[in-house]
Amino acid sequence: MSYSHSMLSQVTKPGRYTGGEWNSAAGDWSAAEVRVALVYPDVYEIGMSNLALPILYEALNSQPRVLAERAFAPWVDMEAAMRQAGVPLLSLESKRPLVEFDMIGFSLGYELTYTNVLNMLDLAGIPVLASDRSDAHPLIIAGGSCALNPEPMADFIDAFAIGDGEEVAVEMVESLRRCRRDGARREEVLSRLADIPGVYVPSLYEARYDPQGNFVGLRPAKAQVRPNIQRRIVAELPPAVTRPVVPYISVIHDRGSVEVQRGCTRGCRFCQAGVVYRPQRHRSHEEVLEAARQLISNCGYNEISLVSLTTTDYPGIDSLVNSLVEEHSDCRLTLSLPSLRIDGFSIKLMESLRFNKKPGLTFAPEAGTERLRQVINKSIPDDKIVDTIAAALAKGWTNIKLYFMIGLPTETMDDVEGIVHIVERVRRETRKSSPRIRISVSTFVPKAHTPFQWAAQDSPGELKAKQETLRNGLRRAKAHLSWEDPETSLLETILARGDRRLGKVIYHALKAGATFDAWSERFRYSHWLKAFEKAGIDPASYACRRRPIDEILPWSHIDVGVSPAFLKQEYERTLEGTETPDCRIKCSACGLERWEGICRVRCTECGLKQD
Repeated sequence: MSYSHSMLSQVTKPGRYTGGEWNSAAGDWSAAEVRVALVYPDVYEIGMSNLALPILYEALNSQPRVLAERAFAPWVDMEAAMRQAGVPLLSLESKRPLVEFDMIGFSLGYELTYTNVLNMLDLAGIPVLASDRSDAHPLIIAGGSCALNPEPMADFIDAFAIGDGEEVAVEMVESLRRCRRDGARREEVLSRLADIPGVYVPSLYEARYDPQGNFVGLRPAKAQVRPNIQRRIVAELPPAVTRPVVPYISVIHDRGSVEVQRGCTRGCRFCQAGVVYRPQRHRSHEEVLEAARQLISNCGYNEISLVSLTTTDYPGIDSLVNSLVEEHSDCRLTLSLPSLRIDGFSIKLMESLRFNKKPGLTFAPEAGTERLRQVINKSIPDDKIVDTIAAALAKGWTNIKLYFMIGLPTETMDDVEGIVHIVERVRRETRKSSPRIRISVSTFVPKAHTPFQWAAQDSPGELKAKQETLRNGLRRAKAHLSWEDPETSLLETILARGDRRLGKVIYHALKAGATFDAWSERFRYSHWLKAFEKAGIDPASYACRRRPIDEILPWSHIDVGVSPAFLKQEYERTLEGTETPDCRIKCSACGLERWEGICRVRCTECGLKQD
């Protein structure tokens, strides 16, 4: 089966659906014992820029008698054509219907893709509700950062992989292989998967609520089911992917990528990634250099991105960059360095790179005043921000982009106006340069497993007032402003902090027409309001309510390694305006130090050896 030429001729970007790209796997379907579809619930261009997908694609296809293929969400025009023609969702490689695979793995990286997951299951002819599936249907697995609070999607997913996926994905496939050989039924398959560390099977747990309807915890349905699920952490980063699939059409990140390190030691209190990807692990210089060589040879890329949450924290990053530039001087290799710190070292590092035309520089002060930056544990003086931008302009950069958040805990209107004051000061002190300054303002979203998981989100009315203050002030400062729709951020918070009752909301939203909610031209909050009303749920109770520090949270059964006691301590330090030092300077005993062989950041104060 395949998509017909007539179908493809009717839709935008038909290259999203054709497959056959360079380096794509061409496995033997008939010889495979386990067939896996790796699915990203957004369009091809976004999914092919995701770093996890090629890692799992290579890990699974390297296993004997295992076949892994890809699928992405078809855009609305293609979905309409498929439904009209009665064609189900197909994989890119073999053009097989997804219902014929043994396992389907969704990558959940953003809450506003949840309705796409349900829509893709429906397009594939697979029951949306896990309870409606039989032995004839594939197992539906999900992983990614959103799986750290799996409860809103618990009605639809058979099993969640919690944490780093490289090892647990292979173990799940091997367990399914044994189950198939043994003729195990679906219930037995799920029980065996639940025995794998890091795997959470929602159907083996019951959600409990008090008479007032408040969530009070999960209860294992069977005595042998573990009460808590520990996040999987790979002690050493696996070999870098050096033969990824090369898209035939332009994608969001159209370049080779090398993950130079995973995790961050900075401890920004709003940042979920800084918690759930701990501890910091990095590749050696030689491994990065060899990966770059292979990417250039295998894929023809002339741009390589050194990926990390904090690239300038990578040990010897300046030496690594110089080595890459010198080694590939003949092919004019361009290097991309995301996640730069606001300091002179970042400017010096960028100066060592080659560009045909200097790109814009992007920094993230996050908050408008020194006080609020200290509250969120990202203490950067105003002087440092202004001096760094001035130094960049003196070196010839002309385009500056600054990322800020509004709605952070303890924020006042003075903090919001501080964003304007920073831009005005930059304008005064760099008058001769006349830089183009763009300000991107996002809304604070309290995320699970962070010190701010108990905090309330500002109401849409409060956020709109703050946005209006910025709009007026930055117009005077001659800076371009972009911001998020408050209702989009409200929905993200609701889904990020929800319990199982939100499954009904997600289902009703899909039925109301909600898909591609992450796309502004597609987002309709009215669909979600109808869904909340139909499910009898007040959305503000999930997003705009400050939660007591002792409240049992829907994700309390997920152990990410960082202890609840540490998160509570950090929340209290937030309210005090007290900083916590970088893990590399002083171990804060976050909880990971108990996982021997994993966390290598040590200090003498907690009695552990400094590496």
